[in-house]
Amino acid sequence: MHKRVSHDRGADEVAVEEPLEIRVDGRPIAVTMRTPGNDDELALGFLHGEGLIDGPSPTTLGTELEANTIEVAGPLLHDPGERNFYATSSCGVCGKGAIEEIIVDCPRLGPGPSVERALVADLPERLSQPVFELTGGLHATGLFSSKGEAICAREDIGRHNAMDKVIGRAVLGRQIPLVDGILCVSGRLSFELVQKAAVAGCPILVGVGAPSSLAIELAGEQGMTLCGFARRGRINVYAGSQRLSD
Repeated sequence: MHKRVSHDRGADEVAVEEPLEIRVDGRPIAVTMRTPGNDDELALGFLHGEGLIDGPSPTTLGTELEANTIEVAGPLLHDPGERNFYATSSCGVCGKGAIEEIIVDCPRLGPGPSVERALVADLPERLSQPVFELTGGLHATGLFSSKGEAICAREDIGRHNAMDKVIGRAVLGRQIPLVDGILCVSGRLSFELVQKAAVAGCPILVGVGAPSSLAIELAGEQGMTLCGFARRGRINVYAGSQRLSD
């Protein structure tokens, strides 16, 4: 979503940023700053990434007076307790406290597909970002097959939201775990993005930007192939190089 705003030299299209409160059975669980659209996917992807659901659940958007809320039908797999799930558009981990609180247990990834290195390096060129082209203000995540076919792409002002929307779409389609999938993100690779991909069972994650040290560590522990600096047909492989072939 975008809108036109005036400035001192004319007007621009800018990305919309609004809060979304995610509730489960009436209980507030999280507030995230997001770009409106595909909010059901965002809610389900977020809850799945936190290990709170393992499949699709009915969702209901807020009424006119509560347009920035979404209700998800429970029950949850476990009680999140008092964890603080406020997330800004720049960092989905903000406000969660100690690192032990944000680690979600999930199985180590299986062998996954064998993919040509050149194909993985080319995925950012195949990542659809129409609103970014208009605004320059959104992140994107895309899900691709092991043959490089685009399955789903979503944009959002928050990089973690863009991935949640893609994973939420897969949850709705009962495509989890993403055993033969590849996730591609338009920016840097944070710990949280690696965790979300791992919980979704995705064996390969590639990004245009740099990975963090913790992202590399977690990818190694989970058996994930992690590729950064995917630009101009080249990539740096930080973990899981066994899945890539020349």
